[in-house]
Amino acid sequence: MAAAEASAEASPWAAPPAPPKDRRALRAALRWTAAVAVFAAVGAGVAYGITVPERTDVPGLSTEGDGRWTFPKLSQPALPAGAPLPQGPDNKDGTHYAQLTGLLLPAPRGAGADDAVKADKDGAVPVDSFLEEYAPEAREKLKTSLEWDGLRQIVGRGWTMPDGTRTHVYLLRFHSSGFVDAFKGCDANAQLNGVSALDLDDVWSKAKGTQMNSTALDFPGAAYFDGTDLSVYQEMKPVTGEEQTKVGCLRTGDVLGMVIQSRKGEVAPVPFHQTVILQSQLLS
Repeated sequence: MAAAEASAEASPWAAPPAPPKDRRALRAALRWTAAVAVFAAVGAGVAYGITVPERTDVPGLSTEGDGRWTFPKLSQPALPAGAPLPQGPDNKDGTHYAQLTGLLLPAPRGAGADDAVKADKDGAVPVDSFLEEYAPEAREKLKTSLEWDGLRQIVGRGWTMPDGTRTHVYLLRFHSSGFVDAFKGCDANAQLNGVSALDLDDVWSKAKGTQMNSTALDFPGAAYFDGTDLSVYQEMKPVTGEEQTKVGCLRTGDVLGMVIQSRKGEVAPVPFHQTVILQSQLLS
């Protein structure tokens, strides 16, 4: 990531245009809204019942100094002529026709490049390089799965923040959504390199659970947020080594998004959840 791009002066919260309002698109938007509500509760320490923001608004946050990063303005890449949106009524499988690298979340202001993500000049990541994120004993089985289960392309981006937080973001495009669901490399059982074991992210889960059960709940669509499209995990304590790792798994149509964040001591919840939500928004 070039320094100029990482330090771009722009609002970090500008959202891409809303897709057509068919029922499936509405359900996806509601799941995103619920995720935003969780982030608002975690990041700002406000009451858990909040009013739904517009998709172009700040995701429920106004408090400065809560640890959020500043990202460049988000925008989705142009579609090929005549291609439908991922959530369009004429796109039943949620296929992403846009250039995959254009859907990658850009690095935030102040970030430096992390060369551990071995992407070429076009953002493409070889399968073997991606599999370095996993324990050596898990790689062969995952490679076979990717070869047989419809993988088309992997793109990635990595950055490091001044506090030592390292973020790796990958997008895996498959031939259909069924292959995305079949891939077992992004769940609680994933064997990541140098990570003891994964469990549900306790901060995210607590905020989501409180939001779902709150009598003050005042945003629509909470019942649609079942965690199957966006799952968030953390390394169980005691961690292996000095760093903790957290993982976000985003399944949307034919694309699997994977956010891996590591930091000495503990991964801060706010920028991690922020990164996961914004990457999810770009894929919606």
